[in-house]
Amino acid sequence: MCKYRLIGLGLALALPLLARGDDWPQWRGPDRTGVSKEKGLLKKWPDKGPELAWTFTDAGTGYSAPAVVGDRIYVLGARKDEEYVIALNAKNGDELWVAKIGPVYDWKGNQWNRGPNTTPAVDGDFLYAVGSQGIVVRINVAKKGAEVWRKDMPKDFDGEVNPIGGDAKLKLAWGYAGSPLVDGDQVICTPGGKKGLLLALDKKTGAPKWQSKEVPEQATYASPIVADVGGVRQYIAMTQDGAVGVKAEDGSLLWRYKRSTPYGDIVAPTPIYHDNHVFLTSWKVGPDLIKLEAADKKFKATKIYSSKDLSNEHGDVVLVDGCVYGSHVDRGWKCLDFKTGDVKWETTDRDLGSGSVICADGKLYCLTEEEGEVALVEPTPKEFKEISRFTLPKQSTQRKPSGKVWTHPVVANGCLYLRDQELLFCYKVK
Repeated sequence: MCKYRLIGLGLALALPLLARGDDWPQWRGPDRTGVSKEKGLLKKWPDKGPELAWTFTDAGTGYSAPAVVGDRIYVLGARKDEEYVIALNAKNGDELWVAKIGPVYDWKGNQWNRGPNTTPAVDGDFLYAVGSQGIVVRINVAKKGAEVWRKDMPKDFDGEVNPIGGDAKLKLAWGYAGSPLVDGDQVICTPGGKKGLLLALDKKTGAPKWQSKEVPEQATYASPIVADVGGVRQYIAMTQDGAVGVKAEDGSLLWRYKRSTPYGDIVAPTPIYHDNHVFLTSWKVGPDLIKLEAADKKFKATKIYSSKDLSNEHGDVVLVDGCVYGSHVDRGWKCLDFKTGDVKWETTDRDLGSGSVICADGKLYCLTEEEGEVALVEPTPKEFKEISRFTLPKQSTQRKPSGKVWTHPVVANGCLYLRDQELLFCYKVK
């Protein structure tokens, strides 16, 4: 090999792994909305489904969805008693390296989950991951997962997860499920507890920059989002009784929305922000739409509507052309007008079982939690319009007895990724 080619190769290796438009570098995709930027995908699938490129069978247990950047896939999973970041080759599913996060979290009587629940966030050459016990790590993906720093949210920041429904003794319930958010030079996590729900860490050093002391709530299972509202950059997060917004600069409270009745034990869906409005939903409760207006250097949060027309457990919802689409727990799927809350259509569980949803190239990708069915659906407010459907070739043998196919789909770089615990399927959809 000539010296010039060697120099070029060295420069290429030195460059950070920049996310492309069709990558899926974090929870809920590039904009954290569940909407992919991918184009040119199949408009219809063959009767047996799109081509299965490969299946990885050792992803471990847990509900982490993959992050995909270029030709690399990163997913969290528990193998035996430890949790890991697992790096795969996107072309063939071969394992490249693993990086240890910490011990797996479990408790007596837990029939639902074992292992990490969060999706890693990739930022250049670095990846940030949160384990089920609240350990946060920064690892160098260009150096085969070499650890840079780690923090323990319960020990270092007195973190607590709302214990409703889970193990109250350890104050972790079903374990941490809020995926990290990289924003500028800081990483946003949700330790919860008396010191503050939200935490900003310096992404290079791991040093704490601030913790939202005006929001002393325990963590829910929902992940935070970032939004610019009225020229003010802020982080929006679900609480057990509503939602809050804190200033990105220092974590100070900008607004709080409190429901007349708190949510139940599962508060997991990610908020949706659009046009100065925040859409919230949760298991057996919701949705709520609130409007944000500037008021005395802070914001006023006003309820526009509240109903029980789209009660979403943890499959999340997506906003497409002014309508919200998602599954209504145990009852099928619904389409709501974002601004009014009016129900445009609804299905029964017999049409398509409850599950998770994302959107890519103008189509909904719906994954059912019971049967592992995958449906391609046209997002139209006129009717439920299914285009294609197939079923996963097999389901996990390692998942807990009451667990289901709860990992969200991911579409990136022409591929559809579907996970059920130790099984990760890659389908060609372009």
